[in-house]
Amino acid sequence: MLYRDADHWRAAPQKRVLVYGMSGLGKTHMSTTVRASGTWFHYSIDYRIGTRYMGELIADNAKAEAMKVPFLRDLLLSDSIYIGSNITFHNLSPVSTYLGKPGDPDRGGLPIDEYRRRQEQFRQSELAALNDTLHFAERAQSLYGYPNFICDTGGSICEWVNPDDPSDPLMTTLSTACLPIWIRGDDAHTAALIARFDAAPKPMAYQPEFLLTCWQAYLAETGLPDSRVDPDAFVRWTYARALAHRQPRYEAMARWGVTVTADEVASLKGEADFIDLVATALERRASLA
Repeated sequence: MLYRDADHWRAAPQKRVLVYGMSGLGKTHMSTTVRASGTWFHYSIDYRIGTRYMGELIADNAKAEAMKVPFLRDLLLSDSIYIGSNITFHNLSPVSTYLGKPGDPDRGGLPIDEYRRRQEQFRQSELAALNDTLHFAERAQSLYGYPNFICDTGGSICEWVNPDDPSDPLMTTLSTACLPIWIRGDDAHTAALIARFDAAPKPMAYQPEFLLTCWQAYLAETGLPDSRVDPDAFVRWTYARALAHRQPRYEAMARWGVTVTADEVASLKGEADFIDLVATALERRASLA
């Protein structure tokens, strides 16, 4: 690992970490907490995806919808208006809106083939953004003078690695640039995430094989054709299965770094707390070796 023990971590003049785990367990809270100190560069994978790798796709999709309205079509064709994505660290909805949900078009769904095409676009974009991590860590220091760096990943990072392969190319690359930190939730956190998702279902990225299995199982269970699936009902049905699918993958990925709990992350008040938290996690790992 990048830091061999707690003392090495505390003494390091340049600290680089990468945080991952289920969405909603505190990745962004951790990132914004250390960023507030003024000495940490916050690299958001989702923001990088939405601005660098999918920005044009998102804008073109919005333009395609606008072109269906004669008034807006005329304005676009005459270059009288401009349509773009106003994505920010705190508003990443343009990415999820573009991803969409599969099912009945009359209920806002996408045809399954189009949905799978967008899923693949996202997969390639996330891999590219993750592989930019070292570049941004070095850029943060050389260009902006930030000594410390935190990479805030998306919840779907576990879908694109082989967590059982200790030589997985992506995790090997990332762990040479940063210390991976897994935020682990318990059963109560999982139940809370499911309840929150049930109240406001959002688009997600899925491993292609997992998505196909869930889609076929849902069609078989409901007896519905592709075009009549309720998009929200499908993603609700899939969510708990997605969490169960991801949990062992996250756990296996912990071999590359350290583990903290969601409750520990929730208690963070400032940079000093974070330094102590990572030191404690390194000590725990050493005690189990």
